[in-house]
Amino acid sequence: MGSDVAERLASVRARVASACARAGRPVESVTLVAVSKLKPAALIREAYAAGQRDFGENYAQELRDKAVELADLEGLRWHAIGPLQTNKVKYVAKVASTFHALERLEVARELSKRREGLAPLPCYIEVNVGGEATKSGLEPSALPDFLAQVRELPGLRLVGLMSLPPPTDDEARARGYFQALRELGQRHALTELSMGTTHDFELAIEAGATLVRVGTAIFGERT
Repeated sequence: MGSDVAERLASVRARVASACARAGRPVESVTLVAVSKLKPAALIREAYAAGQRDFGENYAQELRDKAVELADLEGLRWHAIGPLQTNKVKYVAKVASTFHALERLEVARELSKRREGLAPLPCYIEVNVGGEATKSGLEPSALPDFLAQVRELPGLRLVGLMSLPPPTDDEARARGYFQALRELGQRHALTELSMGTTHDFELAIEAGATLVRVGTAIFGERT
């Protein structure tokens, strides 16, 4: 029995387009990343067949394994979207087209070292806009120093900011978090914003997201 990945993907794309229209933005201004963590390669193949090219993985070793298993899919772009330990950098550095969760200088240095001879890796800096003690990400006040140090490293290209704000059903609160990230990006000349998930990607687009990370709405609940 086939899954309904193609149907779900079409529905999410329609919602992305509607959110772009409400915000007066071209639909091309938003990249949809299908978050495939803990999902089998077969489902990624279904999404690929339906035209999806950007996929997000949270775990470095799972990303490494899937990149090998799906190496025959031309033009597939892997986004490493989870926090990274220094000893796992090697799995991401060679296969990821983008890294979304840069927040530690030692990880930046290791990535830089392992990208030698390759095109610079586009990176988003993760910011903890909700000030949650349990969440990873830099405090906004730590951003200027971090930027200055990372910008000196070869092999990395800082393109924007990423955040995973506290989940909330209060739309005004959610918009506030996204707005805060956008303003922070503007202040530091970082125009790309990786924000918004299945729960709130339409609000994120209306607030200026250039990339949304959607898993459950495309692949279904994770077990």
